[in-house]
Amino acid sequence: MSLSEIPCLNLAIAPLRAANHFAIHVTQAPFPGGYVLHDCLWTEAYNQLWLSWQEMFSPRSLPNVPQVSQVDALPPDLILPLETLPPSLGQPVSQSGRLMQNLGISLWQWLFDGPIQGSLDHSQGIAMGQAIPLRLRLEIRDPDLVSLPWEIMQDGAGKQPISLRQQLLFSRTTSDVNPLPALRSDNILKILLVLGQDSEPATDDSRKGAAHAPPSNDSPTLQLEQEANVLAHLLTTSGSSGIGGGTVTPCQVDTLVQPTPATLISQLEKHAYNVFFYAGHGVPAPDGGLLFLRPNMRLNGTELAQVLTRCQVKLAVFNACWGAQPDHETVQATPLAASDVSRSQAIPRSSLAEVLIHHGVPAVLGMRDSITDEEALSFIQAFARALSGRVPIDQAVAIARQHLLTLYRFNQQAWTLPVLYMHPEFNGELLQPIEGSLTAMPGPITRIGQPKPDAALRSLTTARVWHIQGGFMRVGVDRSENELVLQGGGVSRRHAVIFCRQPQPNVNTKPAYFLEDFSRYGTWMLEAGLEANGWRSVHRQEVPLKPGTHLKFGSIHNEALEFTTSLDTPYIDQPPG
Repeated sequence: MSLSEIPCLNLAIAPLRAANHFAIHVTQAPFPGGYVLHDCLWTEAYNQLWLSWQEMFSPRSLPNVPQVSQVDALPPDLILPLETLPPSLGQPVSQSGRLMQNLGISLWQWLFDGPIQGSLDHSQGIAMGQAIPLRLRLEIRDPDLVSLPWEIMQDGAGKQPISLRQQLLFSRTTSDVNPLPALRSDNILKILLVLGQDSEPATDDSRKGAAHAPPSNDSPTLQLEQEANVLAHLLTTSGSSGIGGGTVTPCQVDTLVQPTPATLISQLEKHAYNVFFYAGHGVPAPDGGLLFLRPNMRLNGTELAQVLTRCQVKLAVFNACWGAQPDHETVQATPLAASDVSRSQAIPRSSLAEVLIHHGVPAVLGMRDSITDEEALSFIQAFARALSGRVPIDQAVAIARQHLLTLYRFNQQAWTLPVLYMHPEFNGELLQPIEGSLTAMPGPITRIGQPKPDAALRSLTTARVWHIQGGFMRVGVDRSENELVLQGGGVSRRHAVIFCRQPQPNVNTKPAYFLEDFSRYGTWMLEAGLEANGWRSVHRQEVPLKPGTHLKFGSIHNEALEFTTSLDTPYIDQPPG
């Protein structure tokens, strides 16, 4: 089953005119009767729970959400007293753990009240009947509710929080979006890793905090380069094994350390990256926040969104504070207001994640609050490993979140910090899934009735043939990771992939084969019809393959292989390896 066939339940929280009243809509459901509407009230009891969370977990003060005009008591069965929550695994529950579980249960009961719970139950039953997960997406149309940790919702004491489940794939979304363009089909992870300024820059805006003068020497840059090398190695090696011993996916990582905006844009435009990763300083701002690339050079979310969508980046990841938080403005009380005290109010659709999704970036992962380097590295490694298993992005986030919880425990907020936004039209596919076998690669946009053409590599020395089964072949030294194993000089462990790219729907083109090199020493190519030009080197780039093209992987002195899609010649059939 393709990812587009996973049933999806979308919920939207919208404010009503009456103070503290909200409407919860089901905007998408897998069955006709699932489209229901329910009104609910945000009371002072919820506000007090949220204030307690901030006092315990947030290193910075956040605005109260929403402001209630009077104290409303909750029914006694709605909020569980802290002392009644059972311990987990026989261990005493800390105060932070009780608070986290209490708020999680309260948010669940507030959101999934009445007919909304019925729609969820019916949708889950449909998914269970098909032995597939249910995709649940939450749209928050009141900016004051965005900062709440909806990821911790759970339907009872001791139950698994919603964002940790792999049979209920949770993410946030927004309907205020540009249409999602036809997306490129990718077969390997191609990540652009950008390390920006790692400390708060000097600023004239007093509300952003005290100014810090930029460093006067190059040592911070050298430290960032070392950090970039560590991160690049971590991301590259994370793709060495799939989930549960599954498929190995090659991973190419390019790094930029404190680039100028022009350098960053140029790099994105020259290479077909599917993941953009930023680590550095960021602050909220009305136009999607600010990312500080280097001293006196910054990029806002709206500017970044233009290049990411133009270059078809599918996933943007930000290890920067408040990437999933909206900006705030001070609102003065009107003469008719009951109170003359000014308050802070969230600006609608101002968070970096929401701005990128609005402009058409398929998926954005940001942090709700500050996260330590150790926690971030743990999450990133587990997340990259999950992505290499070719699972949907929302499932990969759940897997990495489980890893954080295992390391830092339930009562620490590390596992709650990553916030995933997904475009409502995006099916979560970062890489083409492999179904049936390691080499079966049916793309989700394959034209019906148009199979992949047969293709193979033939040795020009021994006439041995390696068929490219299912339109996908990995080439390299490691026998456990590649269909074609070569031992020549200069061949990398994971050297290259050859894959068939299917045409997009309603496009009158034929499937075509491509070679993607991500090796250390490159691949040599003698193109059919251009023999007079001689051998040319292909290094860390994607190139089309024509029948009759000769290839040498690694050294120019290695064995030459011919690529062909005409298999009528009676070659001796040989298994890969």
